Amino acid sequence: MAKLFGTDGVRGVANRELTPELAFKLGRAGAVVLAGQGEANRVVIGRDTRISGDMLEAAMVAGICSVGVDVYKVGIVPTPAIAYLTRELGAAAGVVISASHNPVEDNGIKFFGPSGYKLSDEIEEEIESLVLNDQYSYPAPVAGQLGRAYQINDAVDRYVKYVRKTVDGNLKGLKIVVDCANGAAYRVAPQVLEELGAEVIPIFSYPDGVNINDGCGSTHPEVLMKKVVEQGADLGIAYDGDADRCLAVDADGRLVDGDQIMVICAKYLKGKGKLPLDTVVVTVMSNLGLHTALKESNIKVLETKVGDRYVLEKMMEAKAVFGGEQSGHIIFLDYNTTGDGVITSLQLLSVLKETGQSLAQLAGQMQRYPQLLKNVRVEDKDAVMENEKLAQAIAEAEKYLQGEGRVLVRPSGTEPLVRVMAEAKDEQKLNEVVDKLVALVKSLS
Repeated sequence: MAKLFGTDGVRGVANRELTPELAFKLGRAGAVVLAGQGEANRVVIGRDTRISGDMLEAAMVAGICSVGVDVYKVGIVPTPAIAYLTRELGAAAGVVISASHNPVEDNGIKFFGPSGYKLSDEIEEEIESLVLNDQYSYPAPVAGQLGRAYQINDAVDRYVKYVRKTVDGNLKGLKIVVDCANGAAYRVAPQVLEELGAEVIPIFSYPDGVNINDGCGSTHPEVLMKKVVEQGADLGIAYDGDADRCLAVDADGRLVDGDQIMVICAKYLKGKGKLPLDTVVVTVMSNLGLHTALKESNIKVLETKVGDRYVLEKMMEAKAVFGGEQSGHIIFLDYNTTGDGVITSLQLLSVLKETGQSLAQLAGQMQRYPQLLKNVRVEDKDAVMENEKLAQAIAEAEKYLQGEGRVLVRPSGTEPLVRVMAEAKDEQKLNEVVDKLVALVKSLS
């Protein structure tokens, strides 16, 4: 059986792999599984700014309505806004059409359940089985029993009003350059920051359907880094295409990544008594400097696999309310059920405002260990990972670093690659360790 759902919904090149036909089938199957029972006979659907969004949305709406389920179309909004609006509008499910930080040719379809959480593996498998089962007999209502599509025109304002309430006070006196990635944050982010009193200089906020993530956003912050210095701004904020991620730039143009943002916010939350069990959840990719900084503040760090769904699972299991990834995908569970770039930026800005410290001063609470990552293309990544020679070499590398670094070798989840990553205080040792492991991986492939 083909596998449709990955770690973040269904992804592919739009109109080639993620076709209108597949979108129709996903809409129909998702509606049957998620909204076919009970009173909440409606699905919220939104998208980012990709040109393929119109095509895929139309196909999904047709699929959903064909089985007698209504659709609330909310237009272009951040992915986390769909999680919120699904709850706010009392829907049985939410759907976002987006490929996040990927280039414009890609797109994706992701479902949220009625409580705003991403679907469990079991429910995704149920939807997938219906999509791939040509023999399944779907409901075929006629006349007044067909689903209707309604346009929700105030969706952005509803979301802005909600995220504003996640912070106290205002942002008056802060001058902020905001990189909207020509994506879903292009209206929301400048609006909420201006309403809170900040002086906002938006860049990459004119989406044309094909410029999303193109040399901008959280994956390409170089222009933002220069702009902050040129404008004499206090800081810069960068979102990705669907605004579930957020990175920052200090007044001197230095990047502040998700690890540093988590250290800043975790220490602040603990000081306010808002960090239950003094626990933060991160992935194995978080810098060793994060672990050191949080340990100094007696904050417990739990690690999980790469991927926001794994961060959320571990948070729920540990009863934690805060966690995230180095990439800037950060979850404040008190405010939303998924990573939310706009909420993350507001939480960070409120710390600046309340403490009176600059972003550089706050980021200085964490000393980053030099990190090096190299990808090695292989024939059989599983065979390489299971080879005893690799396990022995990793153990020897960690011994060589003498507790002042770490090694992480893992297979890519989507490509025939083995990723070799190491961190160390000593950059010469860091390069030696990575080069040696890369050479071994190549020899084993």
